[in-house]
Amino acid sequence: MNSVLSRLKLSSLQLIIAGFLIVILTGTLLLMLPASSKAGVWTSFGDALFTSVSAVCVTGLVITDTASFWSAFGQAVILVLIQIGGLSIVLVTAFFATISGKKISLLQRSMLQDSISSHQIGGVVKMTSFIFKTALLIEACGILLMLPSFCKEYGVSGIWMSVFHAVSAFCNAGFDIMGTRTGAFTSLTAFGGRIGIVLPVCFMIVSGGIGFFTWKDIVTHKLRVKKYHMQSKVILVTTAVLILLPTLFLFFREYSLFPAKERICLSLFQAVTPRTAGFNTADLTALTGISRILLIILMLIGGSPGSTAGGIKTTTLAVLCKNSLAVIRQRKSTQLFGRRITDDTIKVAATLLMLYLFLTFTGAFIISMTESLPVESCLFETASAIGTVGLSLGITPLLGPVSRFILLVLMFFGRVGGLTLLYAAISSKDAEVSRRPIEKITVG
Repeated sequence: MNSVLSRLKLSSLQLIIAGFLIVILTGTLLLMLPASSKAGVWTSFGDALFTSVSAVCVTGLVITDTASFWSAFGQAVILVLIQIGGLSIVLVTAFFATISGKKISLLQRSMLQDSISSHQIGGVVKMTSFIFKTALLIEACGILLMLPSFCKEYGVSGIWMSVFHAVSAFCNAGFDIMGTRTGAFTSLTAFGGRIGIVLPVCFMIVSGGIGFFTWKDIVTHKLRVKKYHMQSKVILVTTAVLILLPTLFLFFREYSLFPAKERICLSLFQAVTPRTAGFNTADLTALTGISRILLIILMLIGGSPGSTAGGIKTTTLAVLCKNSLAVIRQRKSTQLFGRRITDDTIKVAATLLMLYLFLTFTGAFIISMTESLPVESCLFETASAIGTVGLSLGITPLLGPVSRFILLVLMFFGRVGGLTLLYAAISSKDAEVSRRPIEKITVG
């Protein structure tokens, strides 16, 4: 493998992108086979490609109902694609290479560093093993937590349902197999007030979304939060705020007519799932306009670095908010938990936000004009795609080829990472080597 990589003469970022494309194409070919569909017929390339991209990019947007269209083999293929996409093809390959006794080259270590968003190349192989074991352990816990509820409801088939939904939730994919039982595209709406399903799924979503480096801090330092890295503290605080405030908003705004237990479950789940899982336990089309805007914002924010989630990430939001506060207070530097944030980090955060907003709105406008659909509905779908969420107002299955292609591009962009794609496309030779004279420009 090392000789093949060296012959390709590609950067680590370009190899990561190539790896994702290979897995997507392989998944597409497998899903096209008659064995993958319940009808036993060949699936069109377009439908198989869309499903494969959505699974590998752990998004969950679908044009065919997963339970009623795909066979057991097709669902298994989708689940494997979700697992590979959630952990990244580079990490999965490196883990199996490690346990088989093969040496990991410097290029492969560099790919691992980029893939898991590590700050340094040292220790990435050990971190790979920790990530894989942690993922399997948390998924096993999710399976055991959901098993009683699903088996009670659906018997032996509840075992497969527990496995599928646990992996899908931890990887923040949003794929479900409820269609043959509660109706096509219904997700988990039949379990809106069931604590035995709502809480485990929320736990899995948050576990996958806070990032493996945060889990490393938790495992290493237990409850001694002061010893956590600054990034882990930022992630945990921001995550808590982004769960609590939307939950309270939805509790008082949307579900005031529901019984107390169901009201809490619905509010909590709809606050957690936009970042970036894609399940839903309520009819999203019934939400008020302001609540849908809230979900769009949450979808764009997403999870945290080095996690299975997408979005601009919680750390990006925290850096931008603290930088704005520092500007308002006329302070020279931006600080988080007693640590100064570099100007380069702030620039990257601002660039990410602008990229996501530009692509989200541009994609929504094009789809709206092409399909003659309301801009708000299209904006919801594009935000869901680029945030790798999977929530939908029901228009994705109705879209034409052009609009589907836009969603495909946004899903891939959101999973691989905007800056990863740009850095892979732009040569390092184009980097600035000289500094120009300074001249002031008025802003604001």
